[in-house]
Order: sequence, then structure tokens, then C-alpha cells
Amino acid sequence: MMTKALPTTMIAIDPAMPGGPEVLTPVERPVPVPGPGEVLIRVAAAGVNRPDIVQRQGAYPPPPGAPTIPGLEVAGEVVAAHGLAEESLIGQPVCALIAGGGYAQYAVAPAGQCLIVPEGLSMVEAAAMPETLFTVWVNLFERAYARDGDTVLVHGGTSGIGTMAIALAGLFGLKIIVTCGSDEKCDRARALGADVAINYRTTDFVAAVQQATGGQGVQAVIDMVGGDYLPRNLKCLAEEGRHVSIAIQRGATAEIPIFDVMRRRLTITGSTLRARSTEFKTLVADELDRMVWPHVRDGRLRPVIDSTFPLAAAADAHRRMEDGDHVGKIVLTLD
Repeated sequence: MMTKALPTTMIAIDPAMPGGPEVLTPVERPVPVPGPGEVLIRVAAAGVNRPDIVQRQGAYPPPPGAPTIPGLEVAGEVVAAHGLAEESLIGQPVCALIAGGGYAQYAVAPAGQCLIVPEGLSMVEAAAMPETLFTVWVNLFERAYARDGDTVLVHGGTSGIGTMAIALAGLFGLKIIVTCGSDEKCDRARALGADVAINYRTTDFVAAVQQATGGQGVQAVIDMVGGDYLPRNLKCLAEEGRHVSIAIQRGATAEIPIFDVMRRRLTITGSTLRARSTEFKTLVADELDRMVWPHVRDGRLRPVIDSTFPLAAAADAHRRMEDGDHVGKIVLTLD
């Protein structure tokens, strides 16, 4: 393992017990040591994601071996590595998907889950990309098999995942319908490139989707709502349509019309990303590097940034997300 002169301790957000945003206070922790195949990143920025909130509340424990420090995506400079191949990354600016540990001055990442940050992409923008990019790519393009010419429905159109889905839909020839919680958010979603934006508080999204598709329905639904949305989503699908569940904000169970699934040959699937293997995530990173990262290098793909907060104000960042008024990504910054 090669290292620069590194401190032995760092500032991190590592709550001792579940609770509200107020438990997110800075503490001192040991600087982590990269294991085989891993690199150590001096963190410049870290993305804030909905799973961080659920973890803080005590309902989403880290997977085995992951740090208790929250944070699933970071950007910064590689300052240490374990392995000859990994040492080539030392000194490189990278962003990375990690299983935890992002809310800190230093974080460990599998080398295969790192993407080189190109010129023109800020560290804040880089930190805002891995979690949503991996999630949308895996679920929209791999599990839902979305392809050029398809129409897709994505709930939460102004969330980090929703705004990334809009951007990728534009790059890969999809028509995208999104739902949002206000007329203002619908306007923002359309301005970002959504073909149709539906205010789910004032409009029946099932009827609106059918109207927008001439009664044909959509080829895929990406659903982060769950619960009673699932049977409504199925009504939005065209024949042979694919439904992908990625979160359960309105509940973990649903009643589905089995014969309708059979009659219209629907596919119901879903996934979680955090607990998947390093090998799987490395394969996804390789695909992203080939298929998506050229658009980042050329400036055609940028994340939507809602706001930034210093690490010490992580509690305010969580309050911002829980308020539900944000559009795009919330990012923590470090000096």
C-alpha cells in the first residue's frame, strides 16, 4: 500500500444512535485504511441520498462490513491504494459509489467503482452522480430494458434519481413521463427535458399517462413509491411492459391483479444497489465508463444540483431533503 503523509484521524458524521437530523454532529474517527483492491479518497464532496435519511432513522442498517458513517457517493483525490493496479489511481480526481462512509474527510472505495472526474466537472457535480447514475442505469436500462423509442414513467421527477433519469432519457432516445408534487416542480421537470410532467396531487396519473400515450401505456415504470402505487403503475404499462421497484416510501406490500399481469404479459421486478457485490458494481462502472461517461467528458451530461452544505451542517442537508422542496441533488462539501 502506497500512501502520502496522511493523518490518523479525521472529522466525520457518525451518529451514535438513531434519531432526527440533530444526531448528525461532527466527531473524530480514525482515517480508514484501504484493503486489497481499494483506494483511499480525500473527500472534497459527498452526495446526500434518501437511504442516508432512512439509515439515520435506524431503519436501514449498513450492509455487513460497511462503515456506520453514512454516505453512498463521494468525489475527491485518491491519496492511498492497496494493490499495484490501484496505485495508478493515486493523485487522480475520482468519484465513487461506496457502501457507506462518505460523510467524512476520507473514505475508502473499491477501485473498480471509481470513475475519473474529467476536466470541466466540478467536485460537487462529480459527487452528485454515482448513486443516481448507477441506480438509473441498472434499473431503467438493464432491468427495464429501456431502449431508443420507448416511453417510460418515472415517479419523483425532480428528485436526484428523477432528474438523472430525465437527462439519460434525453441522451438515449427515450420519451419520459414524470410525476411531481407541485405545478412548480412539473415546470422544472419539463424545463429539464421531461416530455410530460404530471402533478400527482391534483391529477390522476394513471389517466394522464393513458392520455399522453394515446391509450397505449408506457414500456417501463421506475417506481420509488411502492405501496398502493404498484397496482396503479401496472395500469400505466403497455403490453409486455416492465415495472421496476427501487424504493418503498409508501409501503412494502401491495395487492396486484395477477390475471392482468398474465393477460398483458407484464414483468414485475426490482432491485437494491447498496448490498450488491463489488464485482457487480465494477461491471456497472465499466458500462458507465463506456456508455455514459463520454457524455460527461463532452459536457452533455451534468447533474442537477439543488444545494450544498458544509459537512458540519449535514443536519441541515437532511432537513432540506426531508422538507421535500429540493430539485436535484443535495451535496456536502469539505475544505
